[in-house]
Amino acid sequence: MSSLKSVAEIRRGYLDYFARQGHQVVDSSSLVPENDPTLLFINAGMNQFKNVFLGLEKRAYKRATTAQRCVRAGGKHNDLENVGFTARHHTFFEMMGNFSFGDYFKHEAIRFAWEFLTGKDNLALDPNRLTVTVYETDDEAYNIWANEIGVPKERIIRIGDNKGAPYASDNFWQMADTGPCGPSTEIFYDHGPEVWGGPPGSPEEDGDRFIEIWNIVFMQFNRHEDGTMERLTHPCIDTGMGIERVAAIKQGVFSNYDIDVFKFLIKRAAEVIGIEINPQTRKSLNVIADHIRACTFLVGDGVVPSNEGRGYVLRRIIRRAVRHGYLLGAKQAFFHKLVDNVIDVMEDAAAYLDTPAKRAFITKILRLEEEQFTRTIERGTNLLNDEIANLKASGKQELAGNVAFTLLDTYGFPLDITVDMCKEQGITVDVAGFEVCMEEQRKLAKAASKFKANYGEVIKTDLVTAYDFYNNSSLQSVGKVTAIYQNGKEVEAVSSGDEAVIITDISPFYGESGGQVGDTGTIKNDEFIFDVTDTQKYALALGHHGNVVAGQVKVGDLVDLEVDAARRKAIVLHHSVTHLLHAAVREVLGEHVHQKGSLNTYGVSRFDISHPEALTLGQMQQVEALVNQHIRANHPVVVKEMTMDQAKALGAQALFTEKYGDVVRVVMMSEWSIELCGGLHVASTGEIGLFKLLSDAGIAAGVRRLEYVAGDLAVQYMQEDTKLIRQLTEVAVKPRGELVDSVLVSQSKIKELEKALDNLKQELALQQVNSLLAASEKVGDTDLVFVEVKNLDVKGLKAVAADMANRVAGNAVFVLANTNDQGSHNLLVQVKGLTDKINAGNLVRELAGKLGGKGGGKPEQAMGSYTEQDKVAAELENCKAYVKTLL
Repeated sequence: MSSLKSVAEIRRGYLDYFARQGHQVVDSSSLVPENDPTLLFINAGMNQFKNVFLGLEKRAYKRATTAQRCVRAGGKHNDLENVGFTARHHTFFEMMGNFSFGDYFKHEAIRFAWEFLTGKDNLALDPNRLTVTVYETDDEAYNIWANEIGVPKERIIRIGDNKGAPYASDNFWQMADTGPCGPSTEIFYDHGPEVWGGPPGSPEEDGDRFIEIWNIVFMQFNRHEDGTMERLTHPCIDTGMGIERVAAIKQGVFSNYDIDVFKFLIKRAAEVIGIEINPQTRKSLNVIADHIRACTFLVGDGVVPSNEGRGYVLRRIIRRAVRHGYLLGAKQAFFHKLVDNVIDVMEDAAAYLDTPAKRAFITKILRLEEEQFTRTIERGTNLLNDEIANLKASGKQELAGNVAFTLLDTYGFPLDITVDMCKEQGITVDVAGFEVCMEEQRKLAKAASKFKANYGEVIKTDLVTAYDFYNNSSLQSVGKVTAIYQNGKEVEAVSSGDEAVIITDISPFYGESGGQVGDTGTIKNDEFIFDVTDTQKYALALGHHGNVVAGQVKVGDLVDLEVDAARRKAIVLHHSVTHLLHAAVREVLGEHVHQKGSLNTYGVSRFDISHPEALTLGQMQQVEALVNQHIRANHPVVVKEMTMDQAKALGAQALFTEKYGDVVRVVMMSEWSIELCGGLHVASTGEIGLFKLLSDAGIAAGVRRLEYVAGDLAVQYMQEDTKLIRQLTEVAVKPRGELVDSVLVSQSKIKELEKALDNLKQELALQQVNSLLAASEKVGDTDLVFVEVKNLDVKGLKAVAADMANRVAGNAVFVLANTNDQGSHNLLVQVKGLTDKINAGNLVRELAGKLGGKGGGKPEQAMGSYTEQDKVAAELENCKAYVKTLL
């Protein structure tokens, strides 16, 4: 009988089984896609092999198996709102996969699946509980199941185009609107008649009785933009098995949240919050247990909370979990305390996170975000209370949808908290209006999304370019034009003025990768000149992007290729110094620091790192000193090729967003800096000459951007700094050592003068109060002052209104329209004692709107701006007349 029961046992058992079937066990890729603009996160096991399926990349193996970590919480595949409330939705999950790249096909893929699922040494599932589906016209798959595997025909279901278009089917898979695609077969487990639901394809298929546990995609076609299907010469297999669903079956539970991994995390979450596990707390605990897995792995893979892209999705997941802790009565930060539990319980899947530095970094990032969200809840609560007070003052009972949306979108205040707080005050929320705003935002986000691509526009070629760009002295070569592309389509020739991509059989140019920009230069012969403005890699070919300056270039032409030598040298210097910089920041800031990206160019270059705080001046100086120390040491730059395991044994650093093959290129600058890298480098660090760290800035939560220069550029910057200091000493008439004190003294004097000026302005403003009150109109016990004033700033306006309110004995409404010589126009509305009848915020909003501006504020005082000065007198009178009707 099978011993595979726990999640860890099933994971190891799956990989071991497919290894025995000749599959290469490939590590899970990062949750952040490798140079893939089409994906927000890795959401399926095949993602890391996408270029293999597209024919843009070749691997040393034709069979692979993985335990791929996946996230579906944003973009097209977004399960977030269902997580915790159904038995099987997750933000983070593991997809077990086996893949064939032009090797085996339907027969073997189906046999492997059945053998692993039902074999007594594997999962040993009851075959009588398994039902399969095939694409309606896929007779081959149907016959394999029926005649070779022996599945009864009544348990083989054909699924056609059930989504309203040709090939739009639950059993037809495609990578995108274009690209590799094909029919699929799925395997379902029957939980039995005691669970409601019907088999796939039936009216009751959405029930929970039949659960999909295995999916095999037969990639047979390449779909073009016009919808035509081109049969692939080397069809492939893409398989996925959800480990959480299979674990639930093996452990005899119905919900994924009752399997060993989740039971442990739910128990720990309840202990940390200090509550019991019961039906009332369980759903929120499910959310927390799911979300801490997603957040731990996302931060571990380099994602940090921010207001856009991947960081925004992570922030939403964290805040959703913290919100559920808040509902459970959590009195203090708790979420980050579960990180160690995730790493411990996930065993092999989290082995790469199991270091003290990584555990501490993930915990710190989640703690900072959790604490920030606590402040968000407090700020949002205050803002919402103000809105509720305004509604009650105006006699309204519903909070506008756009206000609820602003609280969420601008302040991060969740809708469910808004609804709960309003309900407590007898106020409803226009949820439909909120959804209108949300839908508009979704449309804008979709239109602006970077995570999309048309695979038909990708240059796909089997051509090979021989290159020797690793020899920095070899900047020229003679080659032959083997292909020309315009707008992604192959052409035979291009002429003067045309933009194109030229592929040659030999090239000295470097194709952009690893943060190093592509080379520029020229391609020419006696008939034409082609200006190369960029160089990109396309599988094994180099594409030279640029334009024809003169003449005509044709496929087959013999050409001279020449790289811009000065630019190449500057780029190489900056790339090499990046390795030293990476080692330096890790030594100064800690081992949690990892490279998040870089741009090695011929000007100011940048290096992004994972670090939650700004660098101090002392830390920046330490980093700069360390880099220059290793430049002066003139270490030889040693480049060796080895296996990935050998590189790891050396302690080589790798950039998680890069893709590495079985044999990797290791660049060593002494034992201090050892990294995987495919870029160009100096022969020894002394060639760099000088390194100058220019700045440190935050570009996202937990990510810092360091800008720097090296070589001659560093010397130029040092000279400019020296020149600037000399100019400052001449202007200040102070020696260099006294410059800082001199500036501080000057700033202090300026602040004193500004304060004195403000006091003088306020005194002058208050001198107008008597004349303003003299113009007051009395209506009952209420003083009305609706006037224009000049040259008052905001402080002055408020001071005048406050003094006027103090001087009148009864009620009052003051409306002041101010203009100054700089052309700025402000409105102030002050209401004293009448806020049950007159709301200052509403009044200024309406008045400003009629004058081409906007405004808002509290019931007793509000401010606005306006543009149409010629209408002020008339609108003040209209406003006064309206106020009189309310008295």
